[in-house]
Amino acid sequence: MAQSKIEPQKSKATPASATGTGFLTSALTAPVSPAEAALRPLSFSDFSGQPKTVERLQVMVGAAKRRGEALNHILLSGPPGLGKTTLAFILGHELGRTVRVTSGPVIEKAGDLAGLLTNMEEGDILFIDEIHRIPKTVEEYLYSAMEDFRLDIMIDQGPNARSVRLSIPKFTLVGATTRSGLLTAPLRSRFTLNTRLDYYDRVTLEGIVLRSCGLLKVAIDAGGAQEIARRARGTPRIANNLVNFCRDFASEKAAGKITQAVAAAALELLEIDAAGLDEMDKRMLRVMAENYAGGPVGMSTIAIAVGEETETLEEVHEPFLIQEGYLQRTAQGRILTPKGYHAVGLNAATGAQQSLL
Repeated sequence: MAQSKIEPQKSKATPASATGTGFLTSALTAPVSPAEAALRPLSFSDFSGQPKTVERLQVMVGAAKRRGEALNHILLSGPPGLGKTTLAFILGHELGRTVRVTSGPVIEKAGDLAGLLTNMEEGDILFIDEIHRIPKTVEEYLYSAMEDFRLDIMIDQGPNARSVRLSIPKFTLVGATTRSGLLTAPLRSRFTLNTRLDYYDRVTLEGIVLRSCGLLKVAIDAGGAQEIARRARGTPRIANNLVNFCRDFASEKAAGKITQAVAAAALELLEIDAAGLDEMDKRMLRVMAENYAGGPVGMSTIAIAVGEETETLEEVHEPFLIQEGYLQRTAQGRILTPKGYHAVGLNAATGAQQSLL
C-alpha cells in the first residue's frame, strides 16, 4: 500500500516541558512524532481495546471488500489519544488503500477541500482530524462530496461569478472529533457509522505498554508495566509517552530496566500521581474547592483562574476528571464531587476550610 504523507497540522498548544503541568497536555495536543507513529499497530489483530468499534469496522471493511466498493463514511469520536488516527491507518492497510491525513483548521476555504479531493484515487481514505473545526462555509461543500461525489465550486465574484462542477473519485471520509456535540446535524447524518472510543482499562494498557517496550527493545517487568498503565489515564498515547520517559529515566538512574519502583520514581518526577492526576488536574480541583465552594462554576472561569485555555481543559483534562468521578457537569456549570475534594486533601463537608491532613 502506498504510504500517505501526514500533512502539517496546526497544534492547539505549544510544546511544554516534561513536567506534570505540561507533559500530558503536550502529549495529547502536539503533532504525532515519528517515534510515536512507529509504535502504531497496522492491523485489527494488533490493535488492543475498543472491541465494539473494532468489530463494527471489521464488518464494514469485509463487506466493502466483497462488493469491491469504497468503504462508507465513518465518524470516530472520543477524547484525544485513544486511537482514532491509528484506526484510520488500519482501515487503509486492511483495504490496501492510501490514507491522506489533514485536520479541520487546515481546510480554510473550498479550494483547499477541492485540492484534496481531486487528487485522490478511487477508494482512497481522507482522514480529517478535528473535523468539528472545519469552517461552516467549507462544510457545506462536503455534503455533496460525501453523497454525490461531486463539488460545485464558485469561481470569481459579482457579474463574472460562475459555478463549476467537479467530479471526484468515490472516496471514504473518516472524520475524528473530540467534541462530537459541535458537529452540525447535516454533517453527522452523512456518516454511515458514528462510533465512540472510550478510555482503556488497565489490563489492556498493560498489554500496550509491554508491546511498545518490545518494539523499543526496553527491558521492563510486570510491575513496571502495571505502574505505567495505572498512571496513563486510560490513554494509549499517554502510556507510550510515559514509556519513553521511563526508558530515559531508567537509562540514567536504574541500569536501563523499568521496574515498578523505577516507573513510580520517574512518574513522580513528572508530577503524575498514582491516580494519573497531574498538577493541572489538581489545580483545577483546588480552585473549584477553595475559590468557588465546589461549584457550580463555568469552565471558562476555571480556565482564567488556572491560566490555561478553555479548549485545552475541556478536551484534555475534563473528560478524564468526569470519567473518574472527580467532577460533574451540570446545566449550571461544573461541580466538584467528594472524590474531587479528597484528591486535593480537603473535606467535602467543610470545603476548603478543613484539611484532611
